Amino acid sequence: MGTGTGGGRVPGLQELGMDMGEFRTPGLQELGMDMGEFRVPWLQELGPCSTLARAPELPFLVAPGPELELQYPGPAVEWCVRLRPDPTGHQKKRESWTRRAVLPAFAAALVYCYSKSHASKEDALLEAARINNVSEVDRLLLEGTDVNARHKLGWTALMVAAINRNSSVVKILLAAGADPNLGDEFNSVYETAKEKGLHSLEVLVTREDDFNNRLNNRASFKGCTALHYAVLADDYVTVKLLLDGGASPLQRNEMGHTPLDYARDGEVMKLLKASETKFQEEQRKRELEERRRFPLEQRLKEHIIGQENAIATVGAAIRRKENGWYDEEHPLVFLFLGSSGIGKTELAKQTAKYMHKDAKKVAKFIGSPPGYIGHEEGGQLTKKLKQCPNAVVLFDEVDKAHPDVLTIMLQLFDEGRLTDGKGKTIDCKDAIFIMTSNVASDEIAQHALQLRQEALEMSRNRIAENLDDVQLTDKITISKQFKENVIRPILKAHFRRDEFLGRINEIVYFLPFCHSELIQLVSKELSFWAKRAKVRHNITLVWDREVMDVLADGYNLHYGARSIKHEVERRVVNQLAAAYEQDLLPRGCTLRITVDDSDKQLLKTKDSSSPEEEEKKAPTLRLEIVEKDSKSRKLDIQAPVSPDEISFML
Repeated sequence: MGTGTGGGRVPGLQELGMDMGEFRTPGLQELGMDMGEFRVPWLQELGPCSTLARAPELPFLVAPGPELELQYPGPAVEWCVRLRPDPTGHQKKRESWTRRAVLPAFAAALVYCYSKSHASKEDALLEAARINNVSEVDRLLLEGTDVNARHKLGWTALMVAAINRNSSVVKILLAAGADPNLGDEFNSVYETAKEKGLHSLEVLVTREDDFNNRLNNRASFKGCTALHYAVLADDYVTVKLLLDGGASPLQRNEMGHTPLDYARDGEVMKLLKASETKFQEEQRKRELEERRRFPLEQRLKEHIIGQENAIATVGAAIRRKENGWYDEEHPLVFLFLGSSGIGKTELAKQTAKYMHKDAKKVAKFIGSPPGYIGHEEGGQLTKKLKQCPNAVVLFDEVDKAHPDVLTIMLQLFDEGRLTDGKGKTIDCKDAIFIMTSNVASDEIAQHALQLRQEALEMSRNRIAENLDDVQLTDKITISKQFKENVIRPILKAHFRRDEFLGRINEIVYFLPFCHSELIQLVSKELSFWAKRAKVRHNITLVWDREVMDVLADGYNLHYGARSIKHEVERRVVNQLAAAYEQDLLPRGCTLRITVDDSDKQLLKTKDSSSPEEEEKKAPTLRLEIVEKDSKSRKLDIQAPVSPDEISFML
């Protein structure tokens, strides 16, 4: 962070545009705060600023740019705007605008004035916070006004109080439960006007009147917290109040800046630096305690059905990294192997969520080479890793990657750094890379089924038939011999690089679902549709245990959990939709899904049937309405015509 006095500059503040006399803070130029010669250059883009036929004299205005000409094309009917000479002594200027630009500006100003006269309690709180009306803020909060309510353009009362140096109001709002880490939703004047469908003049006037008129409204303020604004205002008291109230000094806005990036050299900067160190230490302690009380494995099991071996493997590797027991010269690399729809991508996403990062699906790695379109933009992966060096990065279906991409990934895994198309090197030794692949999925699935069958036969041969013994048969482990003799040769043949496989820390195997896991999947899917039925149609949906067994038989090894989802839609949801269309489902009724009485015997004899017989005798599911006396009435649903039954005339 550079410092300077007199003509010196502080580079970290250049974007926000603050200027305090001789002392210039270029890091604030982007946000446009000017405490010396007050200038409003953004009016050049925003056009007319008067609702009158004749524009009033306004200090330091400049002629409108091409934006209005693009918005309001047509024949020019000229009218003049008189401008006062600027402080440098330039002569008055005369510019012509189109009369068509006056009407939208006039309408926008009228809308703004009307909205101001019909303010709600939340609007009143925002205004009281702006003008430092402590008694009014107290009264509104006692009446139950939402302390975190946002202005229609995106900011909160705490942000208003912070930018206007109203520390007394900040203290009251924090005590009332205001969230100091909420980010501003206001972008720039032009972008916000476009997003909200408003005229840019209305947005400009509203921002100045309801928030602050010292900011450069061409800059983006999206994601700025109250602490960002307090630092911009250089208000030590408010900054301290916010930090004591739980504001994070590490939170970044949409431009990637923390409050410290906007601090001037002085007491505020010293306070922020000390707070960052303290906050990081406290955050580390909280995360450590949270991990002890709620381990990663437990969190993952809440979202992922089955795959206990995969969860244990990933959990152990992440734990090593979190506690400093890992190779700091190389990133942590996983390869997830298994069939489609079995939980590989979901485990990667939940791991990223646990690490408080976002999973990055990457389409462009390092950007275009020099001379090609897009070279200046850089690559998606390199930009994200530069912003977050310890991110979790997901490479989905890596087996379909081009060989050149694998070469880049080898450099990434082996050296812990990546060079983009512009020649810049990004360090990513602290990142976690997860690759998923369907390579060898058939071999893994068949081997797992064989192991389960062998375990089941062994348990049947035992005398003991208690439940615990049966449950143990579901837990199988892929042998080391199978991994080395079967899986590794397949991986070598596909990737053709031993060094690539050698840089993978853990190869994680995802196995087909066992019967108890399939029942969990069916229950989860039925619960999803039961919730939909209740919310959308006020219908209570219940089902028998036999229904879950029938639907679990629709499992397909190649499609995993997706096959269960499709089976429920095909055999249950289709009936629900047909019954609703035929007006058979009264609102507020209770609907039961059950196995047809004539087919229940099939469930008992299923084990002795051949696969061909089972397919012919697939049990039928039906819908019944449960009457008030607990009796059930079967619905007579007319089945839609099957595509196979349609004959076409030639």
